[in-house]
Order: sequence, then C-alpha cells, then structure tokens
Amino acid sequence: MALAPNLARQNKLAIYRHYPHVNYIFPRKSHNLHFNPTQETVLDLNSDAHQLFDEMPERDVKSATALIGHFAKHNQHREAIVCFLRMLRLDIRPNEYTFGTLVHSSVILKDLHLGKQIHSHAKKLGLSSNVFVGSSILNLYVKLSNIDDALRAFRDINEPNVVSHATLIRGFMKEGRFDEAGAVFRSMPERNVVSWNTMISGCSQSGKNEEAVNFFIEMLRENVVVPSQSTYPCAIIAAANIGALGMGRSIHACAVKFLGQLELGLFLANSLISFYAKCGSMEDSLLVFDKMPQRNVVSWNAVICGYAQNGQGNGAIEMYQKMKLTGVKPNSVTLLGLLLACNHVGLIDEGYKYFNQDPSLLKAEHYACMIDLLSRSGRFQEAERFLNDLPFDPGVGFWKALLGGCQVHWNLELGEIAARKILELDPRDVSSYVMLSNAHSAAGRWESVLSVRHKMREKGLTRIPGSSWIEIRSKIHVFVTGDKRHCNCDEIYMALEFFLEHVMDSQDSNVVIEF
Repeated sequence: MALAPNLARQNKLAIYRHYPHVNYIFPRKSHNLHFNPTQETVLDLNSDAHQLFDEMPERDVKSATALIGHFAKHNQHREAIVCFLRMLRLDIRPNEYTFGTLVHSSVILKDLHLGKQIHSHAKKLGLSSNVFVGSSILNLYVKLSNIDDALRAFRDINEPNVVSHATLIRGFMKEGRFDEAGAVFRSMPERNVVSWNTMISGCSQSGKNEEAVNFFIEMLRENVVVPSQSTYPCAIIAAANIGALGMGRSIHACAVKFLGQLELGLFLANSLISFYAKCGSMEDSLLVFDKMPQRNVVSWNAVICGYAQNGQGNGAIEMYQKMKLTGVKPNSVTLLGLLLACNHVGLIDEGYKYFNQDPSLLKAEHYACMIDLLSRSGRFQEAERFLNDLPFDPGVGFWKALLGGCQVHWNLELGEIAARKILELDPRDVSSYVMLSNAHSAAGRWESVLSVRHKMREKGLTRIPGSSWIEIRSKIHVFVTGDKRHCNCDEIYMALEFFLEHVMDSQDSNVVIEF
C-alpha cells in the first residue's frame, strides 16, 4: 500500500529534525567515479555520503540499500542514515532490507529516538510486520528500551521465526522475568541451537545456575539439536557456580564427544580450568591447561586464581613465574590472583611486592585486597594507614575487608568503627550486622549480640539464608534452611525425622552411615 503524501512528508520531517546538522542540498560533483556499492572496498571514513549517492549510475532502492549496507558493514552508521535521508528526499521507497539495516545502525549508535522514527516509517509503509524488519525492531527495543515495547513489536510480526523468539526471550531474561522467558521458549514451534543457547546463557548470566544446567540436560535428552561450541561454556560456568563437579565432568565429556579434544577452543578450555578449580579439583584443572594447544593470559589467570581460591598460594606464585618465562604479559586479573594467593597463606611482604610492581594495573579491588591481607594478618595499624592513604574514597567493600579481619582477631573496637562506616554508606547492609554480631559472639559479649540483632529487627532487616545443593541423577536440587518449596519436601522431612530418631535412640552417628 502506498504511503499517503502528507504522512510521508510528516515522517520525513521527523527524521530530518532528528539530524538537524546535515545539509541536505549538495551540488553534484562529477569525478567520473563509477561506484559499485556491492564491491568489497573499505570506504574512507571521511567519504561524502551525498557524493557517493549522487554518483551512483542507477539510483533505485536496490543500489541505495546496497550503499547503506556497505556503510553499515564498515561501521559508518551515520553515513548510512544520511543515505537513507537522501532516499526519502528522492522518493525512493525503502524495502525490508533497507529498514533492517537502518534499525541495526540505530542500535549500534544507541539512538532509541532514531530507531523509533525508523520504526514509525516502516509501520506506515506496512513493513514493520515483515519478520526481518520486525525482528530488528524487536532487538532495538530489547537492547535500548523495555520489554513492553519489545512485546508490542513481537506481536506485530507476521509469523515470527526462531530469531524473533530468541530475542524476546533475551528481553524477558534481561528484566528478570524468567517465567515469561520460559513460556516463550516452550511455545516456540521450532527450537534450534540458538534458542537453547539463549535459555542456557540467560539463566547462567542471571544467577539461575540450576535452571541453566537443567536446560542443558533437557537439550541433550531431547536429542534433536546438537550443542554448539557456544553452548558448553555457559553450562560449565553454571555448574561451577553451584559446585556440581559430576555434572561438569559430564558436560566436559559431552564437549569432547561432539567437538573433539583439539576443537574445544580457548573460551571453553578456559571455562573448564576455572570450573575444576572452583570445584576444588586442581588436578583436573591443570590437566585441561596442559592439554591446551595454545594459551592466552586468561588461561594462565584461571590457573593462578584457581590455586589462590584453593589456598595454594605457593602454587599460584610458581605458575606466575612460569607465565613470565613464556612472555605472556600479566594484567590486572593476574595481579588480583597473586594478591589473593598471598592473602590465603599470609605472605604479606610478597603481597606488597606484587602490589607495587606495576602501578598501571592497580584498580580499586587491588587496594581492597591489600586491606584484607593486612587486617586478616592482624596488622591493623598498617591496614588503617593504608585505608587513610587511598587515592580515592573507600567504598563499602573496603570497610567490609577491615571488618572481616576484626572478626577473625576479635578486634571489636575497630570492628565497630568499620561497621558504623559501612552502615553510613549503606544503612541496609545486612552482612555488616551479621559480621559484627559474630565478632561479639566469639568474644562472649552476649549483650552486644542482642543489641545488634535488636537493631536489625528495628530496621526490618533479615539475614539472607544460606543455601545448599545436591546432584542426583544429573539434576541439581537446591535447599535453604526450613525449606518448604521442594516438590519432595514431605519425603525429605520424613527421612530426616527417621535419621534424627535413630541417632537420638542409639546415640551413635554410625547408624546414619549404615542406613
């Protein structure tokens, strides 16, 4: 359907007003340049988009869209917009490929207002319902706006495809609406590896680690879609976050089966190193590292941080020395791993040495790690001096590091100062109350413990319960204290009651093992 002239004029003016700095009337210049917009040449960033447009042998939608696409391909998105404005001025009717490219350019430019103007123009031409254009508009709203705008764009698409559904799922995931994301996923008429990866990565990145692992298992059980190289890292990271060593090993074996040992790739291999280290299996972590055909700084950092996390400070330092011999340049993550290693084994002098080694690598977390190292070693005067000499205002994390050391060494006076500082910066920080209460409890100051807990109740603060998980038949089950949400909670409490009764009767814990 043709666009009514008055609507077309209004829409053009709206887009022109969005780019008021552009001069739309250029004299024609002839340099005998026969520009082919489809040829693979890199355009000069200072190229005159108007001139190139004017010198095209044929100015129709096909050639204009090719020129727009060429600019966009070479990251010259503003020049692509200028070409689109010339199209409108010459009454060349854009097609679905024109709009798809332009919407993508507005996403790259992070210009929501421009994207909405292009969406409006496409809608008036009846092209916003096209799956190619509609999916681009949907992606625009997911990345730059909100899920409500995205949902309206999705509903406007005729016969949305896998890409449309996956983009909408990402939008719901971005706003933490996991039930709606799952409903969209289940309603898809066809699911490919992209849609599965969207669910797995979305859950993993949002902290829904059990769900991410379970989606990966479901994907394998359906046996319809083969996981890609992008599938495994997200599943491995999720398994690492919940300490599911058995499940992670199964994912590793699956990756070797489908991809081959030599085709794992750097990203997946680095994820596996971190996974095994987080699960306390440094032997497996080193085995993956040793088998890698090539390594980067992330590979070395994963092993160094793995040693640090497992309390093997000397191992981290030795690995760092080997890294230097290979010529790999350390970065800020390397330094953080070394400071954590020194922290775990109390190597204060070595910590100072690494901290002062390269000032260009220092970030706030390195300063916080030094305060933690000093305070946990009981060197509170140095920790206070270090805190006072910071080149910036210390945040909550710095005072928490000091409070943690005070809790270890029962330094209640300094601990109360640190707790007050934390509560000034974040009055609703629960962990500082808990740490201070634990410090008073360890020192036997029960009145102070009651006082801290009373203040928590007055402010309506509740302690976040810790959680545990167990892996049964390749499925992860998560529990919290007094949990009533598990589908088998009745059977679980019956078994627990059985154990407790027999332990109380026999006063012998071995009965639990025998059962």
